[in-house]
Amino acid sequence: MPAVLLALFLSGILGVVDAKPLSRIIAEMGLSPEDYQVLSATTSAMLTGGAPSVGQERSWVNEQTGTKGTVRVRDIRGNCVHFQHFVQPAGAAPNPEIRTRQCKDASGNWILTP
Repeated sequence: MPAVLLALFLSGILGVVDAKPLSRIIAEMGLSPEDYQVLSATTSAMLTGGAPSVGQERSWVNEQTGTKGTVRVRDIRGNCVHFQHFVQPAGAAPNPEIRTRQCKDASGNWILTP
């Protein structure tokens, strides 16, 4: 997973990310790179499996780490889909909501955007 994508994903965390280094944010969330890959695959499947709709959600589990979560479509504006992510690392309390946005570019590709 490219570090840039992880940085963009994490930049949507409730507006407090800008002051913290990426390594600290990952540690605080308890989200491993492998967890992010499972979360990202779930989000991608929601975008490529037909037109997403507000309220649509999918759960995911990383069998290797035990981390789990839910991705929900919060809003759709123009060519952008706004997501809510609820992540619960194995053996830990759930994290606060994480919000991301993906927009379709001119070629029809979904791009993670700040």
